[in-house]
Amino acid sequence: MAQLLKPNPNKYTLSKRNFRGSSSSPCSRSCNRVRLGNKKKRLVYCLKPKSAVVDERETSSKKSTRTILKEQRRRADVLVPSSSSSSSSSSSVELVENEIDGQLGHLVTEFGWKVRRLIENEDEMREVAQVQAEAFHVPVAFFDDVFFEFFKAEVLSGLLYKLRNSPPDRYACLVAKAADTSLDTLSLSEQGLVGVVDVTVLNNKDVVQHLDGAEEYLYVSGIAVFNKFRRQKVATALLKACDVLLNIWGFEYLALRAYEDDSAACRLYTNAGYRIISKDPLWTAWIGRKRRVLMIKRSNSCMCP
Repeated sequence: MAQLLKPNPNKYTLSKRNFRGSSSSPCSRSCNRVRLGNKKKRLVYCLKPKSAVVDERETSSKKSTRTILKEQRRRADVLVPSSSSSSSSSSSVELVENEIDGQLGHLVTEFGWKVRRLIENEDEMREVAQVQAEAFHVPVAFFDDVFFEFFKAEVLSGLLYKLRNSPPDRYACLVAKAADTSLDTLSLSEQGLVGVVDVTVLNNKDVVQHLDGAEEYLYVSGIAVFNKFRRQKVATALLKACDVLLNIWGFEYLALRAYEDDSAACRLYTNAGYRIISKDPLWTAWIGRKRRVLMIKRSNSCMCP
């Protein structure tokens, strides 16, 4: 029977020397010399710093998040106001109140609704994801509940990405609630969020070419209203809040897109002061996509008398 050979520690000597890396390399090297009889072997190990590993992980995570966001933007890029159906810290609340400089942080209080910026806590962000997921989810024949939960998770992931990677004066998620949530007659759903809209600073050339001297604009997207609260002026209040935010951030133009055949949506935006300036080319219908219109609105403070 073969015997298991064990190394004799008395025959080996191990010495280790550390080398300081050059100024151009963040890595460190360690050199081990092993003596076996009269023979020497020199082993050099290069260790990658922890920060490099973290950067690679963050880059991989951002790539996967961008893939999710690309699909989400395709679904929520067009405004559809007539859609289907942990507590915050005191510092976060104070930041919102001081930044907006309104009554209790509310940009607009009209038609029985109040609109403010999203407070970044888990419960409210999940409410936003629920509202937008119900608005933009396309039902499927089988396992619809499962696909809906996946889609809602994608929406929440996209929201987190935008909040963490956008300056506070370049992106805002606005939420609408009932103006008086203290009434006993309000149901639990009426005490929560009833509508959502995203506002982002952009400078796309296909839009800027229609603006008179402006290099950037506010793009309104992802507007969603719970089915129960349709036709109750929630979308109108959200659009008015976008007007207020436009003046606070000091921009001149608002822009949004809507489907050409959605007459109710186009009428809503027209009544809010938007006008059509361009349409998607005709060939978009040939590939099975709905044709969209681009609508813009200029700030009232910039209008000539």
